[in-house]
Amino acid sequence: MDIRPNHTIYINNVNDRIKKEELKRALYALLSQFGQILDIVALKTMKMRGQAFVIFKELSAATNALRQLQGFPFFNKPMRIQYAKTDSELISKMRGAYGDKEKKREKKKKAQELANINKKPASAVNTQPPPPATVQNLIALLLILPSFRFPGFKEVRLVPGKHDISFVEFESETQAGVAKDALQGFRITATCAMKITYAKK
Repeated sequence: MDIRPNHTIYINNVNDRIKKEELKRALYALLSQFGQILDIVALKTMKMRGQAFVIFKELSAATNALRQLQGFPFFNKPMRIQYAKTDSELISKMRGAYGDKEKKREKKKKAQELANINKKPASAVNTQPPPPATVQNLIALLLILPSFRFPGFKEVRLVPGKHDISFVEFESETQAGVAKDALQGFRITATCAMKITYAKK
């Protein structure tokens, strides 16, 4: 079944070891270049792990993001992107069609509650923390993050023997500034945030 173009894109095959807030910041940094983002929904429930929904204000922005980032290596996993099957609540509200959707949802929720009355509680979820990031992962992430397809991106250069420094080159200082502002302070891990400065000429 073909899914019609939508303001909301559905992304799966996302690394589920990334914390929710970190994931949302990274998705925003990556996808905001295509247009205004209204919301990013990323849940950590068992059913929704490794998935996210990104709602764009403009349909063309969602389409461009879907086309240009299909298979993009995001936290070491290729992104799989498609249009969401239904409109988000935000878009429905903007179009004035939110009431109909809400009534259907309430009816479905009541039916589901009745069906769940006799269900047993779900088994315990694995609560072990993810393994710490390795230097190799950090280097790979540093290579991916600066190349978030910001306009004017040219290349990334690593410094031999230094695992925590890289140089990212852009066509102009203005374009470099946009990327610098968007990624400044981005948390690679819980204790390691990116610090971005201009290279000395």
